[in-house]
Amino acid sequence: MKSEILQYVKTYLDQRMQTSLDAMQAAQESANGESKSSAGDKYETSRAMGQLDRNMHARMYQQTLEERKLVERIDETAPFRKGALGAFLKTSMGDFFLSVSIGQVDLDGKKIMIISPQSPIGALLLGKGVDDKFSFRGKESVILEVL
Repeated sequence: MKSEILQYVKTYLDQRMQTSLDAMQAAQESANGESKSSAGDKYETSRAMGQLDRNMHARMYQQTLEERKLVERIDETAPFRKGALGAFLKTSMGDFFLSVSIGQVDLDGKKIMIISPQSPIGALLLGKGVDDKFSFRGKESVILEVL
């Protein structure tokens, strides 16, 4: 199950990087395609807006690339006894995979929360093992299994 989740995360990040790259290129082409008109200010404004848009998508691409590098470091075969990057935790609240923040996904009919260790609940799960309890939003839960 863990290898399927990890593959899902990698594919998701690859798609997000490609979307950012495509949007970055489109914004650059749009900025480059602006022709000088008699209204010079409009031309300059359009080019500047295109450049800002390109830069925003470049930052998104870079952030996703860093997340992808982080996920590459996860060894899906490594056994875990406590919550850490790459751990899959089954709890009374639900199933969690600690990697990067994606949110809830449905894999093979099972709902899994793919979260970052820096997220509020991720931080609670770090270092916790089987039978450890944690409280999130006023609800007490217990860790049933760590893989």
